This record gives sequence, C-alpha cells and structure tokens, in this order.
Amino acid sequence: MTDRWALAPAEDGGVELAPLGGDGLPAGPVVREADLVEAVRSRPDVTRWVWRSTAEVYPRLLATGVRVERCYDVEDAETLLLGHEGRYGEPRSAAAALARLRGGPVPPDPPPRSAEPGSQSPLFEPQGTPVRLADLLAVYAEQQRRHDRAEHPDRMRLLTAAESAGMLVATEMNRAGLPWRADVHRAVLHDLLGERYAGRGEPRRLAELADEVSAAFGRRVRPDLPADVVKAFAQAGVKVRSTRRWELESLDHPAVKPLVEYKKLYRIWVAHGWSWLQDWVRDGRFRPEFHAGGTVTGRWVTNGGGALQIPKVIRRAVVADPGWRLVVADADQMEPRVLAAISRDPGLMEVAGRESDLYQAVSDRAFSGDRAQAKLAVLGAVYGQTSGDGLKNLAALRRRFPRAVAYVDDAARAGEEGRLVRTWLGRTCPPAARTGEDAEDEAGIPVGDDGTDDRPWVPGYASTDARARGRFARNFVVQGSAADWALLLLAALRRACAGMAAELVFFQHDEVIVHCPEDEAEAVVAAIREASHVAGRLTFGETPVRFPFTTAVVECYADAK
Repeated sequence: MTDRWALAPAEDGGVELAPLGGDGLPAGPVVREADLVEAVRSRPDVTRWVWRSTAEVYPRLLATGVRVERCYDVEDAETLLLGHEGRYGEPRSAAAALARLRGGPVPPDPPPRSAEPGSQSPLFEPQGTPVRLADLLAVYAEQQRRHDRAEHPDRMRLLTAAESAGMLVATEMNRAGLPWRADVHRAVLHDLLGERYAGRGEPRRLAELADEVSAAFGRRVRPDLPADVVKAFAQAGVKVRSTRRWELESLDHPAVKPLVEYKKLYRIWVAHGWSWLQDWVRDGRFRPEFHAGGTVTGRWVTNGGGALQIPKVIRRAVVADPGWRLVVADADQMEPRVLAAISRDPGLMEVAGRESDLYQAVSDRAFSGDRAQAKLAVLGAVYGQTSGDGLKNLAALRRRFPRAVAYVDDAARAGEEGRLVRTWLGRTCPPAARTGEDAEDEAGIPVGDDGTDDRPWVPGYASTDARARGRFARNFVVQGSAADWALLLLAALRRACAGMAAELVFFQHDEVIVHCPEDEAEAVVAAIREASHVAGRLTFGETPVRFPFTTAVVECYADAK
C-alpha cells in the first residue's frame, strides 16, 4: 500500500482519490467517495496528500479533528515554479496551470478574499475553480518535470515541500488562535487612553495631547493629519519633510513631545483599540488568519487583524490559559547567520558557528570591539546602506569577510541588471520592480510600536530605479533564504509537537510562540532547539553555522521581552 495519495473535492461534496507511486504517477484506480473527511480519516497510513489547495481542504479536516502529516499544495507549487521561471505574477491556480499545459486560454486567478473580523478563517468557502482529479494529476506530473529543470532541482523540491508544510502550520495556527484576555486588553486601553467619549470621538488622553500640540503651535492643529502638522511646523519656521518619529525627535520644538506621544497612542487606538477588540477576539482567542509565503521574500502575512505588528504594551493581553504556558522563542541574529550559510564565507561561518553574540564577535575581528559599529556594518551590507559611514563600514567588513560581502554585492548587481535573483533553495525575486508600500513591507522594514518606519533609510525597491531594485535583491537573497529556513523550522517543530497537547499559535519572521501545558514547556524548549538544528542542516547542508534561539517560558507574552 502506498503512503501517498491525491485527492480532488467534487462540486457535489464528494471526493475523488487515487494512490500515487514513488514516481508521482497513479498506482491504482481512481476512487470516488461521498465524504471528504471520512475519505481522509479512513486512510491513517497516508503520510502525504497531494491536493489543489490546502485552504480548500485542510480547514474542513481540522474542523472535524483530522490532522494530516504532510501535503503537496499544487497551487502553492505553481506560484514558486512560475517565479523560478521568471513568470512571477501569472495566474497560479490549478485551472490556469492546466490551461497552460494544454495550450488553452488561461483564466485569471479569483480576487483575494477579505478576512471577516472575528471569523474562523475560510473554513467552508469556495477557494477557486474545482479541478477534476485526472486534470490535477496531469498538472502535478508536469510540475515534477519543471522541478527537474530548476537550477538546483533538489533544493527546489525541498522549497516546495517546506512551503506546503507552512500552509499546514498556518491553517492549524488559524484554528488554534492566539490566547487573548479581553479584560486585560480593556484595562490596558483605559490606562493608556483614558475614558471613551460618547459619539466614538477620541478618548480622553488623545484629546488632551491634541490640545497640548495646538497650544505649542499657538493655533488649532490636527495631530492626526500629517499635512496639518507639517504646515504648522513650517509656519513656526521649522522645515520637516514628514511626521515620522525619527524626524520629529530631531527637532527642538515644544510640540514634539506631545506629538510623538499622540502618534504612538493614536496608532494603538486605531489599530488595537476597543473596536479592534470587538472585531477580532472571540472566545478568548485572536485569529488573524495567517498566510504562509504571503510576500515575494516568503515572509508570512496576515489577512486582517494586524497580528504582525502587535505593540509591546498590547502584548499584556496575550495570556496563556490556566495551567498552560507560552513558550516564546526569538532567533538570535538570524540574517547574518543566514548570510554566513549562503555565502560560505569561512570567517563569517566560524563566527556564526558560536551561539554567543555574533555582532560582538564581528566587532572583535573588524571594528576594534565596537559592537554597535559592527551591527550597522552587517545590516548595512544586507540592506544596502552603502553611502557615508555605511560605505566605510562595508569596506572594513569586506576586508574580514570578503565572500559574504561579495555574495550580496553580486545579488545587487544582478538585480540592477534585471536578472533573476534566487534564495538558497530557489525562491525567485521578480524580474520587474514594483512600487509602493507593499514592496517596502516585503523588504522587511522594521516598524515601531506606532506603526511607523523608524529608520531614515529604507531598503526595498521603492521606485523602478535600477539601484533601488539592486538594494531589494541584495536583501532578498538573505531575507528570502531566512524565510526558507524558517519554514523548515516550523515543519520540524510541528512534527516534534505532534504527540503533545502543545500547539503553535504565532509566528513572524524570526519569532515563534507555542502554547502548551506547563509540564510540556521544557520539552517544547528542547524541540525548538532541535528544530533549529534540523532546519539549518536541511536548508544549507552541513555547515558550522548555528541558529540559536532566546527562549522564554511565560504566562504573558509581554513578559518574554
């Protein structure tokens, strides 16, 4: 009996199934059964399911307690393969892939679905045009041939498997939800913002700060309107280009302090205030609907709820259930460790092979013990800060770690020239630049608690300029490879926790949270450590590079920092 099966839900609620051989071809006749859930439940020996879309199938299985070990998501694989072939952005559905295979007109992808506040994710919603099993298997077979034609076939297959595993993790996280205490959240809001005024106006503290800002300017100013603030500064003889926090804090004016405080609290009120609490928290859980691989770099996104920008103060509301704990794990200095692994720079690999502070080790070698300077140099190399002090820092870094700097330099040059740029496993940067905030977000710009960018320089292709695309490509090879590693980390951690009550409930970039009974906490900490080691070896091969985590076992998320 084969442990790999393919399935395709039918429009009448039934399902078509077929066993697959090691070559991915049917190893038996197609079977038709009346109920999807029972068809999967009755085959516990199947360890991998091939299906059109995880979003179409897996939420329905989880809702009835059926968990699968592994899957192959055909539409997700199509996205990765199109990108690898330089065709990023073409329709990715199984129906589109089938049309391309047969030379017919290619249908557009359905429009993205907006998340409903407080919903349980798209459990039973249609997820696109149904595809018969025979057609799905034809697409799957062609995808196997396309994997064979990839630049590094084995790496590309691993990436596809990792991304499919990420889809399973995201679906399970959406079902579990992040533990959330609404009463604690309300208390935090009251402490920060004061009483709520009738008529849905600004709460008391914001109104007070707005009055202070106006008093400082000597006229009525709306601090929530950037144009009004810039105009007020200009009338006061102070020239500012924006109301970003880093620029405001460089000014000497009595309006700055209340304005910065207003912006911080205003962001909390709008993004995580009382209305947000009412919309997104149900039955003690926040379910923001995670999407694996939601950006070009492979980083995750959420469809609604702003889960990836939870302010530190609001994290007080993330509280484990009674008798349970939150295991909060942060990867230490992930980007430079990934750069060491992908560049194979001997010096940087040796430094990254220690679990101690990497930036301090770099500073001891190249910056006379100045850790802050070393950190700026490493991040400058990754994000493209190559002017002023950044250029001097980069030169010092290049002398000590030439292969590492050459690796990102080569990526930047390829990006500038419009060539395809890939992560270690094969995720591919689109050949044409885009513009706007979405592109900047994909570049991984860190934001402050008020949701603003706190840095005076920005990575990512903010214009169609070749240099801007080069900066994005420089960052892409590191951040994208980090996202590939993180997928394998999650897959290994999910597997390690399969026999426990522990559940993965949160993930963003370099941080993961597991909610578990108190007596499982030590086992979860050990599982995270081992998953990190496994992910490093699977992703990058045998290297001395290590990916340590700072781990905290807490009752409240805010206590982990």
